[in-house]
Amino acid sequence: MNPIKHVAIIMDGNGRWGIKHKGSRNLGHRAGLQTVETVIEVCIKEKIRYLTLYTFSTENWKRPKNEIDFLFNLLENFLLKKIEDLIKKKIKVNFMGELGKLPSKLIKLIKKSEKKTSKNYRIQINVALNYGSKSELIKSIKLINNKRISINEGNIDKNLFTVGIPDPDLMIRTGDTQRLSNFMLWQLAYTEIFFEKKLWPDFNKKDFKKILDRFKKIKRNFGSI
Repeated sequence: MNPIKHVAIIMDGNGRWGIKHKGSRNLGHRAGLQTVETVIEVCIKEKIRYLTLYTFSTENWKRPKNEIDFLFNLLENFLLKKIEDLIKKKIKVNFMGELGKLPSKLIKLIKKSEKKTSKNYRIQINVALNYGSKSELIKSIKLINNKRISINEGNIDKNLFTVGIPDPDLMIRTGDTQRLSNFMLWQLAYTEIFFEKKLWPDFNKKDFKKILDRFKKIKRNFGSI
């Protein structure tokens, strides 16, 4: 059976779920937080070491300002309310993306949360926030050029946001959409990809475990026979 070290997820469908069930995209984002907690619980039980969640992309700035503000406030409140619980459960949080462009209050809270959970070891939650894979690759190549070292796979890896983190074994996208949306394009080269029809707030423990079980039975060749 295939071991699972790292699961990456594009949490798609919050807005559509919110419109359908609550008449508000924002309330869909709030409902999606429960699914996040459920997935984290399963990962801990399955001894999955890394979980990466695509939370806000570099393209999401095109959304209405009130939705962006709601998303950032939702994250702030989550970190404020859950930080002690994260510490208790030995969960490490790591944020990756162009964080300098975020609101200053949120940046301070991110740094505080990373510092408080830095010694935790049970699972590392990577929050992809203001993240775009294309800009990540450009940043990596610029850093390599500044260091005047060779441009090769190893050096690109060392200058990505995911340095020191193994590439995802599997990636899940909910919401019945089959595209990567500028998410970890380099890191997903040999990742097994699962597209789930359910919207993120409807994605449950049974759905997640079913995908994990399917992954464990896949024959992974990595280019060989």
